[in-house]
Amino acid sequence: MSLPRTGRRVLVSGASRGLGRALAHAFATNGDKVAVHYGSRAEEATATLAALPGDGHTLVGGDLSTPDGAAIVASQAAERLGGIDVLVNNAAVNTPHPPATTAYEEWVAAWRQHVDVNLLATAHLSHLAAHRMIEQGTGGRIVNIGSRGAFRGEPDHPAYGATKAAVHALGQSLAVALAPHGIGVASLAPGFFTTERVAHRLSGAEGEAIRTQSPYGRVASAEEVAAAVLWLASPESEWSAGTVLDFNGASYLRT
Repeated sequence: MSLPRTGRRVLVSGASRGLGRALAHAFATNGDKVAVHYGSRAEEATATLAALPGDGHTLVGGDLSTPDGAAIVASQAAERLGGIDVLVNNAAVNTPHPPATTAYEEWVAAWRQHVDVNLLATAHLSHLAAHRMIEQGTGGRIVNIGSRGAFRGEPDHPAYGATKAAVHALGQSLAVALAPHGIGVASLAPGFFTTERVAHRLSGAEGEAIRTQSPYGRVASAEEVAAAVLWLASPESEWSAGTVLDFNGASYLRT
């Protein structure tokens, strides 16, 4: 058996709002069944679930910052969907901690939080989902949401940039390890894109500076990012395994 184009069982972490909501909607529109994961925003996640087209979708709550929490989320998603064919590691934290002005205790706490959620939760969910896919014998896809910041630096959010770079490296290691099982692993490295959380930054001088980073003179939409993820999760994307796909409107070109 091989990975189908539609009707897949998809777990999207951090899907209560923003990009996660757009991801859930893109897969549901494609005809897939989606497990909408949330950490603490149950009301927003419920609204995401209610707006999804099609049926068979489910809500899964859980704290991904602990190994046990990740195991519960993966188990519940697999049980309610009947398995897992696609995992999208979207859950992340990104709180400011500029090194020159952040107290040491706050610095340590910020790094711990970023490593636990951005990196370790991605690693744990990937391991759990991969074992499900191997048992099912139908292959699968794992797509990690990385960041342009892994390459260009994040001076006020160094732990975010560092953990996203680690996520990219993790994806490449998993791509090699899991390819013999028909599981394709890839990462997307988006630049700035608009969600309700960051919409306020797009007004005034800051917004103009952000838009001019790209020669297109704009930022991406969450729906554009979700469309790229949908392709990376498709059966046709197998040969992209191991890639880190830049998705930043030519706002940062790495060599």
